[in-house]
Amino acid sequence: MGPSMSEITLRRPDDWHLHLRDGDMLEAVLPYTAAHFARAIVMPNLVPPVTDTAAAQAYRDRILRALPEAMEFTPLMTLYLTEDTNADDVVAGFRDDLITAVKLYPAGATTNSHSGVRNVEAVYPVLEKMAAAGVPLCIHGEVTDPEVDIFDREAVFIDRVLRPLRSAVPGLKIILEHLTTRDAVDYIREADDGIAATITTHHLIINRNAILVGGIKPHYYCMPVAKRETHRLALRQAATSGNPRYFLGTDSAPHPDSEKESACGCAGVFSAINTMACLAHVFEQEGALDRLEGFASLHGPAFYGLPANDDTIRLVRRDAPVAFPDRIETGSGTVTVFDPMFPIHWDVAED
Repeated sequence: MGPSMSEITLRRPDDWHLHLRDGDMLEAVLPYTAAHFARAIVMPNLVPPVTDTAAAQAYRDRILRALPEAMEFTPLMTLYLTEDTNADDVVAGFRDDLITAVKLYPAGATTNSHSGVRNVEAVYPVLEKMAAAGVPLCIHGEVTDPEVDIFDREAVFIDRVLRPLRSAVPGLKIILEHLTTRDAVDYIREADDGIAATITTHHLIINRNAILVGGIKPHYYCMPVAKRETHRLALRQAATSGNPRYFLGTDSAPHPDSEKESACGCAGVFSAINTMACLAHVFEQEGALDRLEGFASLHGPAFYGLPANDDTIRLVRRDAPVAFPDRIETGSGTVTVFDPMFPIHWDVAED
């Protein structure tokens, strides 16, 4: 398939990195994900964080209660790794299909990460038991050393934390999330088996100019922060390459506008509504529409050891640009939708 395609049918995609929040925000944003995605890896950085299997099950129940009756969606639950995590609880939860993965946040790296891991070596015993049981580890790959420039934190993490971790616990299945640098793209491509990576929709579209040129644009501010254009182009090459080590994790992360447009704005981009349309645009630009299904629907399940979805979605290229809402209203406040800054002609057909 080339860039002139006007319609494409894909296995229904999954989102391998998603923030659904809780309460009113959960109820407002969940239907947008469930409209297109069959499953999602749900992040555990609530307040308080989801640190054990019982809490994950309670959160899963709240998600399913918020799901509109006509929709089908399976939340894949994760546990928030701390230096007090009980390895037996993790392994039991995984074996009983109550959790799908564990999430490593370096303490202070992003939203609600203050309870995260300060010394990765302290959790090696838990990681060793996870490796033996086949439990995947999702990683927010940034160091939080204040002496490291924010634009270098992903590359430094790979050398300072990830390489030693993989040497110490070689059997651990790892997903390095939301890549933002050529350094990370190269590392994943060249690494031994057992590691893969997610790439977000917005990091394929924006670079750091989107945040900083012509005034500060808080709705493009996310963590990890978008980098130089050379890094964005490396991400696009990776996502559209067909390499099964790379797959979609939107990191769609809603915040009320009042918490984005403030003196200390929250990190996060809400992209659940238009992710598939934006991805079709990107893959069309790269002449790679035939590889979109792999990136969005096949590579993630294969790495996690899950079946691909049987049902499909259909993307149609419209003659006129498709109108997406600028904002949505939630019980927690107005949330701004990701704006790719160019017209999008692709649309998920309502069959």
